[in-house]
Amino acid sequence: MECLFCNYDKDKIIAENKLAFAILDTYPVNEGHTLIIPKRHFANFFEATGEEVIAIYSLMHEVKEMLDIQYEPQGYNVGVNVGYWAGQTIMHLHVHLIPRYKGDIENPRGGVRKLKKQLVEYDG
Repeated sequence: MECLFCNYDKDKIIAENKLAFAILDTYPVNEGHTLIIPKRHFANFFEATGEEVIAIYSLMHEVKEMLDIQYEPQGYNVGVNVGYWAGQTIMHLHVHLIPRYKGDIENPRGGVRKLKKQLVEYDG
């Protein structure tokens, strides 16, 4: 099976550096939901080199500045799913940068645990 991120449409890249690129999520949780993706194909965060982690982190800050200007969010969630049982569906590392907005949910306590209505029951 071909990797979606290894064969991504270059015209949809919103930012990149030597080792990583950023695209808007095709199925966004919120407006501006972005994926930061290493150019090298590997499955999960724990396989990234130190240089790749720094490149991802650097690009995340660059994209955050872009999103701050374009969407003016009040906060962010940053997340990585590692492995099938953690919800990873594309086995190429990608970091979610999710803008959060006042009122996107009634009570933001719990962060990503309450981003979707089906998770609201959790009170950890």
